[in-house]
Amino acid sequence: MNIITKPSKVLNPAYRKINVTRNEINNFKSALNVCLEHIRISEEKNESEENIKKYVGDFLHQAFYQNYLINTKDKIDLAIYAGKDATSNISVLIEAKRPSNKSEFLKIDNLNRKALQELLLYYLRERVTLENNQIKYLIATNGNEWYFFKGEDFYNTFYKNKKLLKEYNEFISGQKDSSKNELFYNEIAKKYIEEVKDELPFLYIDIKKDFQEFLSIENTDDDKLVSLYKVFSPIHLLAQSYGNDSNQLNKEFYYELLHIIGLEEVKEKGKKVIQRKEKGTRNEGSLLETTIFILDDRDYLRKVENLKTYGQDKEEQLFNVALELCLTWINRILFLKLLESQLVVYNQDSKYKFLNTDFITGYDDLEELFFSALAKKIEDRNERIKEKYNHIPYLNSSLFEPNELEDKALQISNLKEIDLELYDKTVLKNNLKRLTGGLPTLEYIFRFLEAYDFSGEKGEQVDESNQAKTLISASVLGLIFEKINGYKDGSFYTPAYITMYMAKEALRRAVVQKFNTHYTWKCSDFEQLKEDLKDYIRNGDREIIRKEANKIINSLKICDPAVGSGHFLVSALNELIAIKSELGVLIDKDGKRLNAYIQIDNDELIIEDENEEIFTYKPKNKTSQRLQETLFHEKQSLIESCLFGVDINPNSVKICRLRLWIELLKNAYYTQENQLQTLPNIDINIKTGNSLISRFELDEDLKNAFKSKDNPYSLNDYKNAVQEYKNTNNKERKREIIKIIDTIKSAFTGTLDGKFKKKIASARGKLEQKQTEVQNLEAFGEKISKKLSLELKKLKLALNKAQDEKEGLLNNVIYQNAFEWRFEFPEVLNKKGEFVGFDVVIGNPPYGYSFLSVKEKNIFKIQYDSVHQKMFEVSTYFTKRGYDIIKKEGSIAFICPNNLIFQLTFEKFRNFLLESTIINTVINLGDKVFDEADVPTCIFIVTKGLNNQNEFIYGDIRKNESIKIDGFQSFNQYQKYNQNDLKLGDGLVFGIPQNLSKLIVKVSEKSIRIDELANTVSYGISSGGDSIFRIKDDKVEEYQIEEKLLHKVVSGGNIVRYRINYEQEFIIYTVKSTKIEDYKNTLKYLEPYETKLSNKRETKKGTLPWWCLHWPRNVNLYSSPKIILRQTADTIIASLDNEGYFVMDSVMIIKIDNKEKYPLLLGILNSKLNQFIYKTITQETGRVFAQVKPANVRKLFFPLNISIAIQAQLTELINQILSSKKQNPNTDTSDYENEIDILVYKLYDLSYEEVLLIDSDFGLSEEEYNK
Repeated sequence: MNIITKPSKVLNPAYRKINVTRNEINNFKSALNVCLEHIRISEEKNESEENIKKYVGDFLHQAFYQNYLINTKDKIDLAIYAGKDATSNISVLIEAKRPSNKSEFLKIDNLNRKALQELLLYYLRERVTLENNQIKYLIATNGNEWYFFKGEDFYNTFYKNKKLLKEYNEFISGQKDSSKNELFYNEIAKKYIEEVKDELPFLYIDIKKDFQEFLSIENTDDDKLVSLYKVFSPIHLLAQSYGNDSNQLNKEFYYELLHIIGLEEVKEKGKKVIQRKEKGTRNEGSLLETTIFILDDRDYLRKVENLKTYGQDKEEQLFNVALELCLTWINRILFLKLLESQLVVYNQDSKYKFLNTDFITGYDDLEELFFSALAKKIEDRNERIKEKYNHIPYLNSSLFEPNELEDKALQISNLKEIDLELYDKTVLKNNLKRLTGGLPTLEYIFRFLEAYDFSGEKGEQVDESNQAKTLISASVLGLIFEKINGYKDGSFYTPAYITMYMAKEALRRAVVQKFNTHYTWKCSDFEQLKEDLKDYIRNGDREIIRKEANKIINSLKICDPAVGSGHFLVSALNELIAIKSELGVLIDKDGKRLNAYIQIDNDELIIEDENEEIFTYKPKNKTSQRLQETLFHEKQSLIESCLFGVDINPNSVKICRLRLWIELLKNAYYTQENQLQTLPNIDINIKTGNSLISRFELDEDLKNAFKSKDNPYSLNDYKNAVQEYKNTNNKERKREIIKIIDTIKSAFTGTLDGKFKKKIASARGKLEQKQTEVQNLEAFGEKISKKLSLELKKLKLALNKAQDEKEGLLNNVIYQNAFEWRFEFPEVLNKKGEFVGFDVVIGNPPYGYSFLSVKEKNIFKIQYDSVHQKMFEVSTYFTKRGYDIIKKEGSIAFICPNNLIFQLTFEKFRNFLLESTIINTVINLGDKVFDEADVPTCIFIVTKGLNNQNEFIYGDIRKNESIKIDGFQSFNQYQKYNQNDLKLGDGLVFGIPQNLSKLIVKVSEKSIRIDELANTVSYGISSGGDSIFRIKDDKVEEYQIEEKLLHKVVSGGNIVRYRINYEQEFIIYTVKSTKIEDYKNTLKYLEPYETKLSNKRETKKGTLPWWCLHWPRNVNLYSSPKIILRQTADTIIASLDNEGYFVMDSVMIIKIDNKEKYPLLLGILNSKLNQFIYKTITQETGRVFAQVKPANVRKLFFPLNISIAIQAQLTELINQILSSKKQNPNTDTSDYENEIDILVYKLYDLSYEEVLLIDSDFGLSEEEYNK
């Protein structure tokens, strides 16, 4: 029997942290009491079951579901819908019975009663017959007792039972000897429930027995009711998101924080970017405007080094310098708000609150808090500071040391207190009314932050304040950081369900590999490792083995080369701790195992203590102290030993370090001296640089660097210095260590100069030797041979090349941010100083190429030649860089654009993966991963190595919305593919099942490509101003546009299969050679648009006059006949043009030499076989911005060896369609089209089974098809 009796056990752990207010709990108690009383009276009066379901429905409606429809449906007693009306899907099914109906209602020890049998029938009707896949819960109740079953468990237990489905389908189709429900209950449901009744999980609640005493209104100790309340809530039963959902941006918090800083979010080129507020809407009291004023007024910009890196003009420099300062200050304040919340919770005393204007009266006090209190040990503080800040701990974090920009430009104490107008949707209220007016900026910041809950420690208690503060967790803050930090490029925050899944898959695989290597085991997966390690511990010295297991896990090296806010590293940190807990090796400083249960939910570690309560640190409790200390030092050692990150954006690096410090802060503990444990210097593991560019090769010999006279240090000194830096809390020693590290790294760079000196000296020596030889011959009057002249020329070129290489590597601006993987992380160097590499490279690298300079493009296409094909795509370069920096059998886990796994443009990239890696997992995520951008993405996880017989899993979840809710847990439709088989497929496209791949190969063997048949496959006119150059006939008449320049034109929307809907539009076809002065009317029409048309790229370059089309294409392209296809579509939509229409670039043109074959080609393109092949190889189906591209069309097939008779038959059918559509565009030609499809199938000798793969609704029986 799989029974759960504690409501808290079924709740999302993160939801358990959300507050329930006194008003909410009172309303719940009232509604439930009314329901129970009505049911009691109903039983006394012996009323019908109809009354019970009414009372249950009323209770749910009053307590929670005013915005949802609760109603009966057919035989279903009650259903909770996902929306306000019956057009939405049912989410919860409820079967209600009278309390006295004991024979039909469930018993704890016997679920196989009519109530569950009825629920099963209702479930199958919804799930199978109505295809409703959104059923979250099924409930059986008599008002007093409640049985909750998860829809996911019904799916796995019943829906996946093929025998049950077969019997159900026979029942509903009338194949049984009775159509009455009783047959289903007694002969079908009863049988299958009996098989699983002991395994089927359920939550059982007896309200009268377990909660009656807490339900009286007089009772105010209602903490026991919080979990019960949450079990009935829409957040739980309907799986809704809530304020602490780390997958979603808390917009109220985010937009008001932007307002306080002085920023706004705007949409620019499809991306949401953050910028300074527009003139006229700026608030002088905002942090940004106050900072800009002082920088400008005092001319502080002159003190900033490398000012050009902040912008090209003064306004841009002021903005960027000011914003970097403001972000530094805001980051500190947010960190301190988290600290303050924890101090209050730890000590259960509000005197630990310090972010308020009673304590911090102005910016001077705030700076004093940063640098005179938090940055100094208590014993080193000034007496006045020591007395004022006696509750403020020393943190030992570089976050609270003045950074270089503060030293050079200005400190926060320079700011003046000015009132800031309140945000129009401010969270600040008085008596439930939103405040208006203004507040001093610092007071505004403090009150704004105080309006939110940063601790989440009262989630299982009633909030008596009734304020219902929204919880801002560290992961939600991380999302805010990422958004603000990526202000320039509109970067997207990777949702938590993605980072958690990728970290889990990649790290568990890496841990299995580590243990297999260490113990020479052969565990195939993590579950097997758990079993083997458990046995090994049981049979050996437990303490020693657990310590050894920790050492193995701590030896993992994980890197995110585009680290951003550090989200992936935080997910990796959480996963490593969860792995240790699951393996039973999470131990304290004495080697004793922790008994806490640790899991990850909503991007946070959820820890349950021995009493199954969510862990809250209590400093005076020994068990609590032991757990908190262990978690802190576990996180510390994992961050120091395992986690590494690089980003080109220095602000990203700061945010990432901050995120990791926050993770440590969560488990900061009080020492025996009653001081909060100081934070380690983890910043050295997160570095600034361009991951894609390095001067040093990974196999570069660094021995000379340690022999240099300018470097007295050894490799061990380097490693020890880095390790000491992480643990020192002495600032002077810290500065000394940085000097040592800088000296060693300078020596490395010096070896590069020395290497080039040798190369140049060698080249110069050879040249001088050859020049001497030539001079000697000339002195004796001998003729210089062509061969000798050529040798001399080659040697001069070799010298120039060596000098250019040195100049390029040492002084080229592109290498300013080069990141030297070869030596920046000594943790991945072996004892000889050789680069060993990381175990896992994980992340969400940049997409596209628009941000690359011309120089970067030139370097990347050479450096990353193994993955670069035609189109620049930075994520492919990051993949290759990841491959280079992982060790053998190391893994890469990236989320990237999904066109990498199917578009022809990236076939070379896929070939690299297939030939160089073992592919583990590929998941096509589609367009909806990022909330504010339709960026189609995929996940791939690969291992460095080769295994031709490798099988990998592929999942297509583009249409699966539940993934966002349960993080892949409910998705079980993965398919297995053989890596070697994929190499045989057309275009190396991922996600094509083997049977479909074989079908396409079969077609290809009897075909030529469209590319071989066509002499042209091209888009039409790109005008540079469609609304200007493309005009209706009334405009032609109005302006008397010269006829010679006018041509009938169609765009993609005009094209339907087999017909063109011409809409009396014309194109003004002006090209570079057009003498525009000869066309006065046209020029007069175009002149008002001169400014707009001058912005065309080629016009800006000076290569095209403003009045001509941007890319007109060759005029012969538009002559008829030709095939034209709609470009914006996820399938082929083609027609034949015999009218000589000009076409826009939303149309593709196919031209062939043999004009008689045009109808035949049209029929093949529009055939179901061709549609099927196109959709399969492009995987564009359902994409928001799907496009038919020339590269994909060229890869399509045209049949070889068509007999004259079949050609004639097909051509006649196609001409019939064209003729019918011309006479009446709405004519139904489906019969002709079906005949064409059958002829095309038979051209390729497709079997009936293969036809059904293409068209599951095929209209012929097998016998009819095979005639």
